[in-house]
Amino acid sequence: MRPTANPVRHTLVTAFIVYLALFLTAGSVFAGDDENIALLARSAKAFAAVVKKAGPAVVHIKVEKSVQAVRGKGGPGPNPYDFFNDPLFERFFGPQFKHPQIPGGQQPRRFKQQAAGSGFIISSDGHILTNNHVVEDADKITVRLDDEREFEAEVVGTDPQSDVALIKINGKNLPTLPLGNSDKLEVGEWVIAIGSPFELNQTVTVGVVSAKGRNRMGINDYENFIQTDAAINPGNSGGPLLNIRGEAIGINTAIFSRSGGYMGIGFAIPINMAKNIEQQLLKHGKVTRGWLGVMIQDVDKDLAKSFDLDTTQGVLISGVTEKSPAEKSGMKQGDVIIAIDEKPLANVAELRNAIAMTAPETKIILTIIRDGKERKLPVTIGEQPSDFGSVAKQSGKSPLGKMGLSLQDLTPELADQFGYRKDQGVLIAGVEPDSPAGRVGLQAGQLIEEVNKTPVKNLNQLQQVLAKSKNPKQVLLRVRAGEYSQYVVLRVE
Repeated sequence: MRPTANPVRHTLVTAFIVYLALFLTAGSVFAGDDENIALLARSAKAFAAVVKKAGPAVVHIKVEKSVQAVRGKGGPGPNPYDFFNDPLFERFFGPQFKHPQIPGGQQPRRFKQQAAGSGFIISSDGHILTNNHVVEDADKITVRLDDEREFEAEVVGTDPQSDVALIKINGKNLPTLPLGNSDKLEVGEWVIAIGSPFELNQTVTVGVVSAKGRNRMGINDYENFIQTDAAINPGNSGGPLLNIRGEAIGINTAIFSRSGGYMGIGFAIPINMAKNIEQQLLKHGKVTRGWLGVMIQDVDKDLAKSFDLDTTQGVLISGVTEKSPAEKSGMKQGDVIIAIDEKPLANVAELRNAIAMTAPETKIILTIIRDGKERKLPVTIGEQPSDFGSVAKQSGKSPLGKMGLSLQDLTPELADQFGYRKDQGVLIAGVEPDSPAGRVGLQAGQLIEEVNKTPVKNLNQLQQVLAKSKNPKQVLLRVRAGEYSQYVVLRVE
């Protein structure tokens, strides 16, 4: 017979085993904490190393400019409207806040105004990238380096349409910042912003890339912003956005804000766009952009259906300029561009940026959809005309009585009044506000040139085309306003 086990001894052994297990578990937890802390320490050191290396190439830019001011009763003195005239105020809140009305009918006087921003050195002899809005209209530009040295700078060239500027100081063996490749940047990557917000030199903030390809922000004519949550404030403009390798992958440009301060959304110009512009400014002092010569609009689901498209990806051609590269290549109204050199196009912004950044005389291949069939169209890009302005943002859209339109034939007198040709189309005489036409923005004075892809010269032709329509509750129009035309779809629910 086996001896009976001692219960006290059994309890002690069990307690020892449990204690040993807890000790070993605690030890592994503490060891894991040590490893995690070490990892965080290495990450912090990595950020610090990037800033230490990049910081000397980031500069503070102070500008002086002459502006209109009110001479008060006490003499020149501080002007209470300085704040509104600050370009950063206008940039964050809009041009409606610029140059407010001077009270009391006082006559304005000129005075010197100071503003500040940031920039970064890209060549050892003193070339500096910054924003156009930082140095625009400046009478004097002073650059202060990290080591407190100050230089007077001159403008090499500016590009207001992209908000990039290149300035120069006279220096030798200056610290420089390497330029990265913004096309390789991924959403979620760590980024570092360095600048002088509120004139606080060498301020560093860290965040991630929140989004890429942001456009239609109404900030610049050509937009392809990197969005970041790294804190950016007034004064950061023109400073670099860095990747974790210490390369500049963007120029901090603007913030989204309802208060004028940081709200978690900042925008930077991709460095690849800035590099192209910088090279042109360095060589020519100005930027020459490519030109196609078309009026364009995005494709929505209604337009996609009307043009026999399987997707809303692409750009619809609503007009072709005479003697333009587009016309010479055979492009027509109603064509839909879906790719440039085999690279798919999603929307108008992508096409505008791609063409603008293409050097004149460059030959490209546009993939288009015409009458439901895909075609390849060789095009030689032209040079953007010097008087090329922002395309008028018309929202012309319309159809008939039940859709809220009053129409009339285009008489010679009306054609002369509105700048059209006789028999060019049917004039919109009135639009009901709460109607399909009114809701899409059609206005009196616009001209209907096509109905369901068929040209119409008068009301009689328009009615004949509508009578043949397969869907009386929906109509496709091409509507003109001045020099510009646009396709629209109107529907009655």
